[in-house]
This record gives sequence, C-alpha cells and structure tokens, in this order.
Amino acid sequence: MDEGMIQANLVDLEARRIHAASIHWAGGRIVAVAILGPPDETLDYVLPGFVDAHVHVESTMLTPAEFGRVASRHGTVAAVADPHEIANILGTEGIHYMASDARWSPIQIHFGAPACVPATAYETAGAELNAAHIKRLIGDDTTGHLAEVMDFSGVLKRETGVMDKIAVARRFGRTVDGHAPGLRSDAAQCYADAGIDNDHECATRAEAEDKLAAGMWISIREGSAARNFEALHELLDTHPQRIMFCTDDLHPDDLAAGHINVIAARAIAAGHDRFDVLRAACSHPVSHYSLPVGQLRIGDRMDAIRVDHPDRLNVLATWIGGERVAGHGESQQTYRPSPTINRFNARPVTASALEAALPEGDPDNPSLRLRVINCRDGALDTTESRLKPTWKANRPTPDPANDVLMLAVVNRYRVTPPAVAFIHGFGLRDGAIAGSIAHDSHNVIAVGSSAEWVSEALNQVIDMQGGIAAVGAAGSDQLALPVAGLMSNVDGDTMAHRHEALVSLAHALGTPLSAPFMTLSFMALLVIPALKLSDRGLFDGERFEFVSLLTD
Repeated sequence: MDEGMIQANLVDLEARRIHAASIHWAGGRIVAVAILGPPDETLDYVLPGFVDAHVHVESTMLTPAEFGRVASRHGTVAAVADPHEIANILGTEGIHYMASDARWSPIQIHFGAPACVPATAYETAGAELNAAHIKRLIGDDTTGHLAEVMDFSGVLKRETGVMDKIAVARRFGRTVDGHAPGLRSDAAQCYADAGIDNDHECATRAEAEDKLAAGMWISIREGSAARNFEALHELLDTHPQRIMFCTDDLHPDDLAAGHINVIAARAIAAGHDRFDVLRAACSHPVSHYSLPVGQLRIGDRMDAIRVDHPDRLNVLATWIGGERVAGHGESQQTYRPSPTINRFNARPVTASALEAALPEGDPDNPSLRLRVINCRDGALDTTESRLKPTWKANRPTPDPANDVLMLAVVNRYRVTPPAVAFIHGFGLRDGAIAGSIAHDSHNVIAVGSSAEWVSEALNQVIDMQGGIAAVGAAGSDQLALPVAGLMSNVDGDTMAHRHEALVSLAHALGTPLSAPFMTLSFMALLVIPALKLSDRGLFDGERFEFVSLLTD
C-alpha cells in the first residue's frame, strides 16, 4: 500500500522545529502536510529516514537485498555504497550483480563506480577498471557517482589514469568520493583541488579540519573495526553544515544491533544540537549526492521513520516510497535468497610451504631484526616494529608468547607461493583465523600462532571456496561465503548469529580485538599505511614500495 496518513510530531529539519502535523501520501508521494499546532507529547515523532553516506555492502557479508532488509529495521532508508570489493574480484560483472540484487532491497542503495580496481599495482586482483569502464557505468545509470579515490598518491602527482576517471565523473556532474588517510595541510588542499568532494578516513580532528578547510565534506565513520566518532564528533559543533555519518565496513552482527540511528543517538547524547545531528544523519547525504530520497516535503517520496523521541531515536516504523517496510525492529519483507557468483582458484597450502616462503637469515647475527606489523583495535592503520627474531633453523618463526604471530596471504586467482610476514596485536595463543575477505583484492589471509594452525585455517577457507574460519586448541568453526567469497546467501539474523560465534571462538583463542576478522581483512590493504602484506610481499604504505622482512 503506497497511500496513507500519519498523525505525529513532525521533526522539520529544514526549519529546525517540531510541531504536531498530519502527513498524507498517495502513489508513494506526500500530497499534503497539515500543521496541527505545537508538539503533542501523546504523539510519536516522524522525521526523514537515515542515510549511510558510505558503506561497502559486501563487508556486512550480506547481499544488497538482505542488507537493505536488515538496515530498514533501524530506520535506514538509503545507503551510498561502493561495490569495489566485488569489483576487484569480478569487475563490472560483480557491479551489475550488486545493482541487480539491490532491486529486491526495501531501501535505496546508490552505488558508485569504483575508482581504484585494483587498489594498487602491488597486489593481484581479479579485474581492472579504467576510465572507459567508469564512463559506461555512470552513463547507463548503473552507478551514480565516482566511489572513493584511494590512489591519493596518484592524485597528488596528477597521474593520467586516476585523473581521467575523476574527469569522467565531473563531465557527468557527479560527486567524487575521497579516501586519503593522514593527508594534511597543502597535500589535503592539493587532493581536494583535483576534484575530490569528501573524505571518510579522518582519524584526528586536525586532519578533518584541514580537509574541511580545503572544501571537502567529512563523513564521521563508526564501523566494526574503524571507529572515529570519539575523535571527530566535535565537528558537529564547529562545521555542522558539511558533516555526514557512515559505517564504511560493518559486520552482520553489528548491523543487526543498529546502524546510523545508533551513531545519531550517540551524538545527541554527547550534547550536540539535535537538528545538526539529524541533518548529518538524514539530509546531508541526500543533498551531497543528489539522491531521490524524500525529506517530508509536499511532492517528495514518502521516505520517513517514526521514532519514540527525537533524541533517543528508537525506531518504531520505516516507510520507503509510501510502503511500510519495517516496524518495531522487524522487517515487513520476507527473506529472499540471492543467487551466487564467484571466482576462486586458490589451492591448499602446507605448513612447510609457509615456512619456505620466509627468508633465510643468520641466527648468530646480533644486529639482524625482523620487521613486524603492529595492529591495534579500532583502527585500520598500522605501525612497524623491528624486533629480534625467534628462529626455527635459519628462518624466523612465530613467538606467540610475545604476540609475534605469522601472517600469510595466498593468491585466490592463480596458484603462486604464499606471502608470509609477522604481526603483533592479534594475541592468538594457540590457533589461527582466516578469511577470503582481504581488502581490496580479496586474496586469502590468515594469522596464527604457528605455520600449522595458519595452514589449517587457510585450507578451511580454500575448501569452502571462500569464507571465514577459526581453528585452534579451543575448537574449530567455519562460515561459508559463496557469493564471491565475500557474502552469504542466508538471512541476516542467521549471519549475525554465526559471525558472532566465530568472533567468540577467536576470543577464546586469545585475541583481544573487538572485530578480529574485520581487522585481519585490512592487513592486506596497502593504501592505508604503514606496513601491510599483499600476496606479493611485505609493503611499506608510506614509501609505497616492497620491503624486506629481515633487516639490519
């Protein structure tokens, strides 16, 4: 039913006031808004729905249709999505799969054309998209903007390949998303001057202020692994006109618990102006991306939510195009399985192959040091340590007692030797975790306390043709992801429960990380410094070059 009427306290974000009103719609669009008087405490509140300003649907491990079904429970009516995860595996075929499946989603999912497939030339991906691909994807309305331009080094140098893609988006008059972690001052201005409109990678307020000064919009990100709310929320007071909210990468159990509604309620509870917060959560992405999402004005689509209070934001109902799609935490739509699509050619890996991939060194050389990646909870960037190696014969070996673990990446597209390094911060004592989600090329990645456990975890993922796994002294569990090795084709509640079980097992194996599988997936993302591991070797993301594992 796409016609109806609701009487409630209307939260007017444009006028910044609340009044009792009756809202009438027909054909999915608002035809009348009658103001009845001052707010009525006996009525609930109605306001425009929430919009996620930047998300990778694939990171929820749900297909677009199921992502939308779960997100609508929390008052989300639209999402701006970058499908570069599946694009790195399947190219434009993967993007068209996402767009096709999204037609079954109750919420609007607006995809961008991935700007960096592959993310760098220092890893193996399954596809490559050039400016001609971008032109076709935007020209046929499969995508509506240019998604995050991660090659900020190429932008600063004005390299032809990346600048051609930006130029295509500009010719169509479309928004260009940024991705420039750590960029400050003149470099931030140079990046923005190339035609970049926004950024979601700011980790500090100073960084965000430099980018705002350069003319960019800032999305405050609060995802499963990257959490920047605490560092950035004061921007809602100082720069309220150019702030949005996003989740970027959110796991299924976190999505089941809440979405943009949680971030907005937290911001209001922190003391920020209610209307500034709600405009960031509901209105700013609509204007920034020119989305056809209703804002409770006559002639708009009836895209709205009813909440118990404009500060608490407990969602009681969600309407999209006049249809009530969710209410009281339950979707009104029946779960619909999605078809599967994949590309997976990896073969099992032995523990001896992992050990053989490590460099030989001289255990008697007191000056020899091991480059070790340092990861931390709630962040995607890493640092580098140089530690005295623990040896097995003449090769370095894990030292779980000191949390120096083996990290391995296996090429999923063709059979090649594994890449192996060492990492601190995962805390696994007697076991390993692995997954086929390894941003952005999505080779198979694992971390563990020994080569034996790492090979076992890798091989479980390889046997499933994609998924996540945890193995060790505390037990073993696996979760298949048959859609490109990224997503499941089961319902969101089942996925939330299954993923939570895998995380619980990882914690039993010793990791203190709140989102260990999400954190692991970013240890192969070379465009976020400082030290990462691709299928081709250990990479310094600041110098943008491969480095040796052993060094003096």
